[in-house]
Amino acid sequence: MTESLRWGILATGGIARMFTTDLRLHGFDVRAVGSRSESSAARFADEFEIDRMHGSYESLVADPEVDVVYVATPHPMHAENAVRALEAGKHVLVEKAFSLNEAEARRIAEAAEANGRVALEAMWTRYLPHMVRIRELVAAGVIGDLRGLIADHTQLLSEDPAHRLNALELGGGALLDLGIYPISFAWDLFGEPAEITAAATFKPSGADAQVSAVFRYDGGRTASTFSASNTQGPNTAVVLGSEARIEIDSVWYSPTTFRVVRPDGVVVEEYVSQVEGRGMHYQAAALERAVADGRLDGGDILPTRESVAVMGTLDRIRAQIGLAYPGE
Repeated sequence: MTESLRWGILATGGIARMFTTDLRLHGFDVRAVGSRSESSAARFADEFEIDRMHGSYESLVADPEVDVVYVATPHPMHAENAVRALEAGKHVLVEKAFSLNEAEARRIAEAAEANGRVALEAMWTRYLPHMVRIRELVAAGVIGDLRGLIADHTQLLSEDPAHRLNALELGGGALLDLGIYPISFAWDLFGEPAEITAAATFKPSGADAQVSAVFRYDGGRTASTFSASNTQGPNTAVVLGSEARIEIDSVWYSPTTFRVVRPDGVVVEEYVSQVEGRGMHYQAAALERAVADGRLDGGDILPTRESVAVMGTLDRIRAQIGLAYPGE
């Protein structure tokens, strides 16, 4: 790990708790936390033994003891909070999905460029060791020519209409919270799709319950993704090549196992992840490396421009399924 930056945690929900747990486990310098209320910040600071706490986001990003801000608010607040931190001279790691839409993602990217800071999307899956190995195998031609991808992210979650995941005004729904994983994976392997075909079902709140998306790429490759918040599926993925396939076990987007299997059933390689914790610290290390190397584009694994483009893909899907968020 490079010389550690001083981290500030913006918001104190469940994802912030998981991320901070991994930061602490792996020796990162968590210097401050900010919440909309002093009591919430105080509880979080006490839980994670953080010295500096702030009762507002504005106070956190102004803290001179903070170098990088992790933005863990709901989707509609990502752009506002990220831009505020960037304009205060902080680097930012912004929870996925990067924003609510492509226009907001561009606003973040432009603020990062204007202020000479790194803005990285917290798509932690891309940085996990098993995903690094999968990219190596694909690049080396071990599975032959890429032909396709099949991946799902499906969970049986709360049906309470007041829950954040069911609230359109908070960007709730399967697409931004769950679908971003397989869609970002497809982008990682194949790049921008030439064509998109999407379909969805909706909850009474108007939030998307299930979203299917099929991408077609130049050269005849395809990717099929499915996300749902109202059913528990296998949460597996398969990368298909002309000479072999990569079968990624459940839960494919977290530290797990995979096999490289030839058409005759012979297993060429079996990979077992050995990650301490959830593995969310890898993305933090990537941001610190980008800063140390002067890579204001965010680095090779997930450049900021690609996070913007992925949001454009999500916008295209939403246009097909008729999903809009309040205020757009």
